[in-house]
Amino acid sequence: MKAMRQNDRWRWLTAGAVAVCLLAFTLLIGLLAWQGVRAFWPQGVDLYTFSQPEGGETRLLGETLEHQRRFPAPADEQGNNGGQVHRYLIKTGNRDWDAPDFRVVYSRAAAKVSQPPDVIVLQRRSHGQAYGWFVGLREDNEELTAQDPDALLHQRLGQVQMLVRQANQIRRVDMARLNSQREELDEQAATDRTAGRFDLQAESEYQANQAALQRRFNQLSETLASLQQQSQRDLLILRDVQGNEHAIPLTEIVDSWKPNAMTLTSKTGHFLHQLWRFVSDSPAGGESESGAFPAIFGTVLMVLLMSVVVMPLGVIAAIWLHEYAGRNALTRLVRIAVVNLAGVPSIVYGVFGLGFFVWLAGGTIDQLFFASALPNPTFGTPGLLWASLTLALLTLPVVIVATEEGLSRIPNSLRQGSLALGATQAETLWNVVLPMAVPAMLTGLILAVARAAGETAPLMLVGVVKMVPELPVDAVFPYLHLDRKFMHLGFQIYDLAFQSPNIEADRPLVFATALLLVLIILSLNLLAMGLRHRLRERYRLMTQ
Repeated sequence: MKAMRQNDRWRWLTAGAVAVCLLAFTLLIGLLAWQGVRAFWPQGVDLYTFSQPEGGETRLLGETLEHQRRFPAPADEQGNNGGQVHRYLIKTGNRDWDAPDFRVVYSRAAAKVSQPPDVIVLQRRSHGQAYGWFVGLREDNEELTAQDPDALLHQRLGQVQMLVRQANQIRRVDMARLNSQREELDEQAATDRTAGRFDLQAESEYQANQAALQRRFNQLSETLASLQQQSQRDLLILRDVQGNEHAIPLTEIVDSWKPNAMTLTSKTGHFLHQLWRFVSDSPAGGESESGAFPAIFGTVLMVLLMSVVVMPLGVIAAIWLHEYAGRNALTRLVRIAVVNLAGVPSIVYGVFGLGFFVWLAGGTIDQLFFASALPNPTFGTPGLLWASLTLALLTLPVVIVATEEGLSRIPNSLRQGSLALGATQAETLWNVVLPMAVPAMLTGLILAVARAAGETAPLMLVGVVKMVPELPVDAVFPYLHLDRKFMHLGFQIYDLAFQSPNIEADRPLVFATALLLVLIILSLNLLAMGLRHRLRERYRLMTQ
């Protein structure tokens, strides 16, 4: 009875610990979702009218973030050393002509607040949001008239965005391919000159090919200039709360809406559209100032490359330690080293990756294979390849320990039975031991992915940057460019939280980006856990 009661205590203690962990994780997801996702919901825009003590009124237009009715009056607020006032925190936008775009206002009397239905909100590619009243559109300084100005605005905005996409396609794909072909042509000519094969016929072919590429490049440049000129013809006239009119090019506008006139259905559709834009847009491509697609792509690609490197190395090392090395001083020393490597701070791995991978290995590769490009480095600079290798080295102890634990759980009777039937040790390892150890390998992969995806400090030294002009994958051969720098969700969180010049505006994006990172790690882990469960069920009967 005493043992049963003691087992009940441990059972309840374990269940309580699991419940606390699940609750903490749920609260974390809820906090990130509430603080981050709500920024994409169209908030109402308020028109404030504050009465001044000396007479007159002050008007502000923006989103109400906070209103405290009984706030202790600041000591320097109009010479007032006591009492209570109303405190308003208002997002007024219009950063480029009426900074700052967040205002803290103290008022003894409550402000008059209204929500004009015709107020428009403009989401811009830079300088944040703009608030005001839509006056009209101009094309080459000529007023555009229509029975439905809002419909005309959205039509012109769609046309301009299509022109911008076409220009980005030419700049990123077509011109990039031409530049790659010109570089290959120049490299081939340089090789022929060195080998003494650059005769008159080769020179004539080289000049003809170069002229053809130059003509094609000039055609694309003319098309690009025409698209840019067409996209910059339209201007939107916005009147602010002070009555001043501002001309904003439609190329700078991502979206526009009138939140005070929107229904619940239209707000829901707008929310989903904004959420998709945040996930799918790219700041480098000009779609949005806060797009997270390059960071998502870079994070997932880096984790996949890291997994491809770390799994074979970790599994081979674990097999050697458990199956071949035996029990001696050397294996004990290796196991101690593996355990100690798991506790080394990640920034130390970043310094090692910078010194060994980037400067030594990358510099050697440049001297051997890319000498014509020096002094401009190709692989001798931080990039995707070195970041993946550094994180593979960082997570290698986790994979080794998890795999070796899985190998130790396989009964020796299975190995002895296989050997007794005439199989060699290698055949036993490949056909019996490794399939049963796959769930443990995937456990190590899960732990490695969870740690690698959340690392930031080492990546700052070996490849991650704030903004990249192009992704590591494009339409130019060899399609996957391991030498390029990349963006990462962890570094983007750090940059938005600590390096942003306007932290109030970027605070919701910090939570939204953190939520994205957690969901990506959770998705990768669930995928590996599902595969591990299927394999575990397949080989369970072999251990019974």
